[in-house]
Amino acid sequence: MSQSFLGVQIDAVYHTALVFGGIEYFFGAGIQQTYPGATHHGRPMSVIPMGKTDLPLEIILEYLDSLRRVYTAESYDLFMHNCNNFTNDFAMFLLGRGIPDYITSLPRTVLDTPFGQMLKPQIDSAMRGMTQAPVAPAAVPHNSRTNVAAGTRPSIPPETRSSSEGDNKINGGRTGLPTGQVHHATTLKKLDSLLMSAKNSCAVVFFTSATCPPCKIVYPAYDELAAEAGDKAVLIKVDLSEAYEIGSRYRVRATPTFMSFLKGEKENEWVGASEGQLRGNVRMLIQMAHPPHPHTTLRLRTLQRRHRTVTYAKIPPLDKLTAKMGSRSTDTAVTTLKDFIRAREASGPSDAPLPSLPAIVAFIVQCIGTDPPDSLFPLVDLFRCALVDPRVSGYLAAERSHSAIVTVLSKPSALGTGCPYSLRIVTLQLACNLFTSSILSTQLLQDTDVYTPLLQFITSSLLETAHPPIRVAAASLAFNVAAVHHLQRLDDKEDLITESFQVELMASLLETVSNENENKDSIRGLLTAIGLLAYGAPRDGEVQGVCNALGAKEAVHAKGAFSEDLKDLVTEVEQVLA
Repeated sequence: MSQSFLGVQIDAVYHTALVFGGIEYFFGAGIQQTYPGATHHGRPMSVIPMGKTDLPLEIILEYLDSLRRVYTAESYDLFMHNCNNFTNDFAMFLLGRGIPDYITSLPRTVLDTPFGQMLKPQIDSAMRGMTQAPVAPAAVPHNSRTNVAAGTRPSIPPETRSSSEGDNKINGGRTGLPTGQVHHATTLKKLDSLLMSAKNSCAVVFFTSATCPPCKIVYPAYDELAAEAGDKAVLIKVDLSEAYEIGSRYRVRATPTFMSFLKGEKENEWVGASEGQLRGNVRMLIQMAHPPHPHTTLRLRTLQRRHRTVTYAKIPPLDKLTAKMGSRSTDTAVTTLKDFIRAREASGPSDAPLPSLPAIVAFIVQCIGTDPPDSLFPLVDLFRCALVDPRVSGYLAAERSHSAIVTVLSKPSALGTGCPYSLRIVTLQLACNLFTSSILSTQLLQDTDVYTPLLQFITSSLLETAHPPIRVAAASLAFNVAAVHHLQRLDDKEDLITESFQVELMASLLETVSNENENKDSIRGLLTAIGLLAYGAPRDGEVQGVCNALGAKEAVHAKGAFSEDLKDLVTEVEQVLA
């Protein structure tokens, strides 16, 4: 029938989904999930093995979170933004390759016919009830009935997690253990291991027994305290009816008995099923182990809020840009990337399916390695435009070695003074756009192979004296690093970047701000980055030491006279440096 109406043979209208971890993910009424084969579409006509991913589960779920902003129920379009686009994007991230072209190209095949264009609105309207039907409650995986589209993360059966998460990668905190739960110890070896994990923090041991009714009264409160403590404390439960040797070592005479440990040393012991006493003692212990930083008592409008990272989103005339590439402009990687950027700019991310990112990234790496420096600017700028989309920057997070990022960031530093101005500034802007993905920005600051060239690039660009715009862009990149790092401290999490990285970056920022007397935007970015790095830094630590050695307070204070607009910011930064 399709041959008669459209002039082309259509064998099937495909619905696709992607299954991993025992759950099927698909796009309809937002991103939905179900048990495999249990959607309202029925059993699949074929199953295509796509391969295996070794990405940590946390990274996969964060990427799904970013896709929710693109794949909303309102954005669904049967022809231009459908389940196949979602499956292709998700597969591209997980495996580095999309689904077969004969599936993704089918809508375009239909719309390229006159009859297909004419029937598009009617077909889309008629099919919407089927394509966006809800999942039957019985088919929603356990603990996930609020749906991924509503913002909750899916429940992955434990037995299916091994291929996508490493040991303790999901919830590992300061103790290196899964956080927010009570740990059970039945042997001395297990208890010693748990206490050792809290040697730099604190721990509580709850001695109970199966024949102790009062113990059961405080079980719920103990569980709640474990969840409340998160990674700040290790809460342990020991059933003495199973762990005789533990009871003997600690000379427990009655149950319930509680013992608390601070920095590896016993701190307190008490007996009784008083919920109020339990809550008070545990919370006091945590406060002793993790005293609040003095900066938290200050009132800082700028330095105590979350900051959005700087993004360079302006799109230049793409045809003029690619014309500067010469023969490279006709390469498939360039044309598909240009089409993607143009579609995204015209209609938003929902109407811009991802191109073949592995082929594009490989092409960029090849060009940077072989082409003359003067010819690289338009290619890097094109890549910068694509990185505005978090799906693209998120894809780079899936690269094991991050070789593409390292290649791009290392080029200006490798060229040194021979690096063209245009290449250096557009690479700085590209580096800022890497922070559009929260997954990638975290990895940038944790992977030594990435943050080493990143830090070298920032510091050399901050000290550029001939071109003020380079210093502005470098200040923006330094701000992005500081903002992501600062976010960890606001959430009371471990620092993302090493102390040596912080010291080197702070030293460069202080030297630059001391010498900057031309550009207010550059000064503002530098001051904010200094304040964010200093906020919450360990007292008497190396960051504080370099600030004292380089006269940070004096350098910052001097900028208050540059502009009235900067005085409030200068005052805040001075307070955290004091």
